[in-house]
Amino acid sequence: MVVLVHRLPSRGELCVGAAAGTVLAGGYLFQTFGMTMTSPGNAGLITGLFVVFTPLIDRVFGVAIRRLTLVAVVLALAGTLMLAGRASGIGTGDLLMLVCAVLYALHIVLLSRWSPCLRAAPVAMVQMATCAVIFSGGGTPALVTYGSPPAASVWFAIAITAVFASAVGYFIQTWAQAHLNASRTALILATEPAWALVASIALAGQRLDAIQSAGAALVLVAIVGHELVSLIGATRGKNRIGASP
Repeated sequence: MVVLVHRLPSRGELCVGAAAGTVLAGGYLFQTFGMTMTSPGNAGLITGLFVVFTPLIDRVFGVAIRRLTLVAVVLALAGTLMLAGRASGIGTGDLLMLVCAVLYALHIVLLSRWSPCLRAAPVAMVQMATCAVIFSGGGTPALVTYGSPPAASVWFAIAITAVFASAVGYFIQTWAQAHLNASRTALILATEPAWALVASIALAGQRLDAIQSAGAALVLVAIVGHELVSLIGATRGKNRIGASP
């Protein structure tokens, strides 16, 4: 990120990057702990609920909530209950992933509101630096407790996730969200849960029973259907305006 930033971030870029980075760090934290307590497929599907939560949080900034969004929320939550097995069977890991999804949605909304007119690279760099400071403060005591550095495979995983999944990924997202609204961004990211479930089944050996499969399908329908219908409606509305005399 430093290579892409040719001059120091402005005060606005520092404020936006620090605020968004703090929210992002919270999402990472809940996701990391949640994934140790639930399956990869559940984690991917529940994290994908940020697509549904995004317009709900957008309401705080005055954006109206449509009936379609409320229907999608009900479907998504029902699917989550089925995916967990039953209402009383939702584990701590699944609940942590729900909090993660809410924080990711808040992160998208904040960037969509604040990142236009700001340079993408400095904002992304400040976000990553904020995450690094927060996690270094919390992780350093654990290294001292264990008394030995992590294995080479752990460092390799850290390098991959830090460079490609975080720094490069959020630089691209920050740049894109200066040109896209929050819901359109969420649509582009809506396929993530499906790929997470496929990877969990193919690589981690996760198996779903009939109820869990139906729940997974409901979550995917709520996520992709909500954004796809919204996008189609917006496109038709623009076409009507363009065709009117």
